[in-house]
Formats: sequence, structure tokens, C-alpha cells
Amino acid sequence: MKKRELIDKIAEKTGMTKMESEQMLDALFQTLGDVLAAGDKIQIPGFGTFNTKVRPARSVRSPRNGEIIAVAEAAVPVFRPALALKERTNRPNTKQTT
Repeated sequence: MKKRELIDKIAEKTGMTKMESEQMLDALFQTLGDVLAAGDKIQIPGFGTFNTKVRPARSVRSPRNGEIIAVAEAAVPVFRPALALKERTNRPNTKQTT
């Protein structure tokens, strides 16, 4: 699903205009990003938890020339779905993509 399709569904479910739905969605994503950038966790009951995880520094091999490259430590966003979301997405009648 693309962002435009998500905006359309939100507008349909809430009765908001598409422009209001887009502003709300943009504000939500901006806020999620700001909270995660600050190192905080976001818990949404029945949906899941957004958090950041520190990926330690490591050495990797370049596939282009085989040279060893040092990759710095990095904070990466992670999402852990709630049990209710897992159960909802694992129903037999849902589309499964591979």
C-alpha cells in the first residue's frame, strides 16, 4: 500500500478530508521519528512497540573489491508487533506475500 492509498483509507474511516488525513499522517510520522531520535520508546497497545537498538561497530568486506571496511556504531529503529497484531495478520484469510 502506498501513502496515498493509506491517506484515502484514513479519510474514509474518519470522515476527515484527504488533506486533513495527510496532515495527520505526516504529523504522526514526524512525531514517531522525533521520539525515536530522542532515544525514547513508543508503545501502542494492541499494535506494537517502536524502539531503537544500537548496532555495534563492525568490519565488513566490500563485495566490489574485497577490501575490509570499518562500519561505525549506529542506532537503528526497530518494531516489535503486539500479540494481537500478530494474531490478526496470521488469520487464514489474509493475503500472504513472499
